[in-house]
Amino acid sequence: MDLLEDAHSMGGDLADLRRALHREPEVGLTLPRTQARVLAALEGLPLETSTGTRTTSVTAVLRGRAPHATDARSPVVLLRGDMDALPVHEQVDVPFRSRLDGAMHACGHDLHTSMLVGAARLLSAHRDHLAGDVVFMFQPGEEGYDGAGVMIDEGVLDAAGRRADAAYGLHVFSSAVPQGRFLTRPGTMMAASDELHVTVHGAGGHGSAPHRAKDPVPALAEMVTALQTLVTRRFDAFDPVVVTVGQLHAGTKANVIPDEAWFEATVRTFSPEARARMQAEAPALVERIGQAHGLEATARYVGQYPVTVNDVDETAFAADTLREVFDGTRHEQMAVPLGGSEDFSRVLAAVPGSFVFLGAASDGADLATAPFNHSPLAHFDDAVLADGAAAYAELATRRLARTTPTTAPSRTVA
Repeated sequence: MDLLEDAHSMGGDLADLRRALHREPEVGLTLPRTQARVLAALEGLPLETSTGTRTTSVTAVLRGRAPHATDARSPVVLLRGDMDALPVHEQVDVPFRSRLDGAMHACGHDLHTSMLVGAARLLSAHRDHLAGDVVFMFQPGEEGYDGAGVMIDEGVLDAAGRRADAAYGLHVFSSAVPQGRFLTRPGTMMAASDELHVTVHGAGGHGSAPHRAKDPVPALAEMVTALQTLVTRRFDAFDPVVVTVGQLHAGTKANVIPDEAWFEATVRTFSPEARARMQAEAPALVERIGQAHGLEATARYVGQYPVTVNDVDETAFAADTLREVFDGTRHEQMAVPLGGSEDFSRVLAAVPGSFVFLGAASDGADLATAPFNHSPLAHFDDAVLADGAAAYAELATRRLARTTPTTAPSRTVA
């Protein structure tokens, strides 16, 4: 099999699919047009396809036909591609620019979806060489909606009739990483993401007489800076924590003391231990500051995605595979984790696997200054689509070949 050559032969079709998805981005868990395009792109392939009930997901199972593939204990590999867009108004001047105001594929999920379709086509064409089954996980709602959690609840990890043995995901970058370069690392790959919501309750009054009111603003300001001190004085610098206040609001006019003030912050941690400590200590800190000012502060710590942790053995296998397939020059190990978060972390918490980054910046772009993912100016190059599809397919094919049982009851393959 030359999956890479076959992938490049379908590069034009994958680019057409990616651009069609890009023109009509959809946000959240309900992506009816995207789901319809994926189902149409998979039509005619020998797949067992199902859709979600709580979200417009697509799950497709390919049954391998190599010797022992029909064994009841033959391995299963899961490949994931997310499909949702962001509530961002696109500013990139391309022929396939988003037709929908306020929605854009600014994180490259249109590429992920197209790559996974390409992998499904490649592996279907080489079904006789697959020593097990492949689950294709087309997921909505990665951008803050926990679509992976929903799909796991609906059984995607067991879609082949038994739990997946390994799982792999790809994610493109619009800058920072050279086009076509793959990056991964064992252990912590991405941070956990949570939110801290704080409201300080005071008593309003005239700005000229703060002693007759209970001003929540100074307490709020103290909380914002105290959270940074908490990070630097209570947590190990080698197990970092990042707190960023993204929203802050108080009052309506310069000479009016408001009744209350509030802020919301994102909290990024890189270990389960640091995450648990922040969940306990950050709310306690702001509540006590409120008490010190004679005010009531209510804090709500909202859990989102856990730490993304790559399995050591699966990541070593993925790195070896990518080096072999792409001539040893296009894979490197990341030195440190990324501060972003991913709901693929939920898959990796249940199934050993690896998450891999792929550079998709425009050829010749200045990687230091090109707009990064989530920017309205983020631009991803279709040139990486075939390589992404081949990477998915090679990881599945080779991982299935690693563990093939010799004896077990057979099962029926359609």
